[in-house]
Amino acid sequence: MRRSVHVHICLVLFPVLFLAACASLNPDYPRSRTVSFSSYENSYLGRLYLRDEINHPGRSGVSLVRTGRNAFAIRIAMTELAEHSLDLQYYIWDADQSGRILARALLRSADRGVRVRLLIDDLNVGGRDKILASLDAHPNIEIRLFNPFARRKARVFNLIGDFDRLNHRMHNKLMVADNALALLGGRNIGDHYFDVSEDSNYRDLDIAAAGPVVRDASRVFDYFWNKEWSVPVGATVTKTFDDNNLQFARDRLEQTINAEGYPYPVNRKVAEIRRTMSSLKNDFTWAPTHVVWDDPADFISSESGGRILSALSGKLDRLESELVMENAYFVPTQAGADRLKELSERGVDVRILTNSLASNDVVAVHAGYSRYRKELLEAGIGLYEVRADSAKVQQTFISTESKAGLHTKAAVFDGNSLFVGSFNLDPRSANLNTEIGLYVESRVLARQLKAFMDEGVLPGNSYRLELDETGRLLWTTEEDGQVVTYTSDPGSSLGQRISSGLIGSLPIEGQL
Repeated sequence: MRRSVHVHICLVLFPVLFLAACASLNPDYPRSRTVSFSSYENSYLGRLYLRDEINHPGRSGVSLVRTGRNAFAIRIAMTELAEHSLDLQYYIWDADQSGRILARALLRSADRGVRVRLLIDDLNVGGRDKILASLDAHPNIEIRLFNPFARRKARVFNLIGDFDRLNHRMHNKLMVADNALALLGGRNIGDHYFDVSEDSNYRDLDIAAAGPVVRDASRVFDYFWNKEWSVPVGATVTKTFDDNNLQFARDRLEQTINAEGYPYPVNRKVAEIRRTMSSLKNDFTWAPTHVVWDDPADFISSESGGRILSALSGKLDRLESELVMENAYFVPTQAGADRLKELSERGVDVRILTNSLASNDVVAVHAGYSRYRKELLEAGIGLYEVRADSAKVQQTFISTESKAGLHTKAAVFDGNSLFVGSFNLDPRSANLNTEIGLYVESRVLARQLKAFMDEGVLPGNSYRLELDETGRLLWTTEEDGQVVTYTSDPGSSLGQRISSGLIGSLPIEGQL
């Protein structure tokens, strides 16, 4: 999910400029260089996958994590199964029930002696410095903030005065247990991502991995963790937080969690996973797998985008038959639209599922996307938009009345390889954010992902866009077994349509 002010890093953090920008942070706060747990084979999770890893040299085990319920249960299970280390890197960690339960799980892991390193982008941390510093007081927990705001209580003014730096953010989503099992994808930490929000829930996707690609992902985490742009949360507060603060935070977590409850028994689900973990590893497909990620430093020296954009562009050049994409925030720009049209012209079947105006949580992004719909359709590209009223899309356990939205970032290339990660098809992910994901060469997994994507474009879940004989946009779907066609953005309000039109006239595409 995006916040209404969605900003990222120009990384003029080196070294004097960074210290000047962070003048109100404590520059003398102690920090130490740490690296990932190296003896992964000496852990339960490492031993669990070791034989398969030996039997598949050079390959990694990967599995799609489709539902929010499973995605949350696996994260909790990773905290319970970890024996040595937990490394987590997230753009958003909401202070809701899912965020609290996972925070409590990390505390319990730390109590058992597990080292916990948590790196959060600072954009969405506002007002939580003290609670984070309280958790950081645990001897086995260290929390760092990525590219932090220097003025902790005047963030808007700080943004205005230091826009070049603060307009770049860490959009990565990564969790690693004992350097043996990793989880990457589109999900942040919050109720919306795990199908338990009463208001709105996302269709999203993670990918679990074991084998050598986990060590690659851990090296990426270490790189981010040990660079100057990741600042200890203790440097953002003016006093030292101790055991008393930690106990207060712990008590508050327990009280709130117990008072609010959860829609399904998390602990029982985790216990089931623990008992059957050895059989669940059979879900893995062992295939050549690569971490694709953006180095924040690249955005200083290059105007052509990050590494993921470069890798995607190179992959498009080699496509022969089919490109299927599911992406929440699709703003192709004219250059991207031209690339997609070129693919279609040379016989590549291109299909894209993205958010409708009604399901999109950022009207500005829809404004940036909508201007390209007609020319993409004219080029023969298949365009689909998620219905905000689709209960099947969100798979919520709370209410079928909650709003559905799309948050997946995935693609299948020629039916034989795929990408799942945090990368949106928009200028912000291409040129401003850092992102991470897995590229997998596997027909088996590509078929599984394609089947997942085919569900998303079913008539009951989305609108199929087309043009009538006059060039007018039409949205076709199915309601109560009947084919229905709309002539304007279905499910949206007049205010949304007016806002989208006005924003679309502004020269802000590069910030979307």
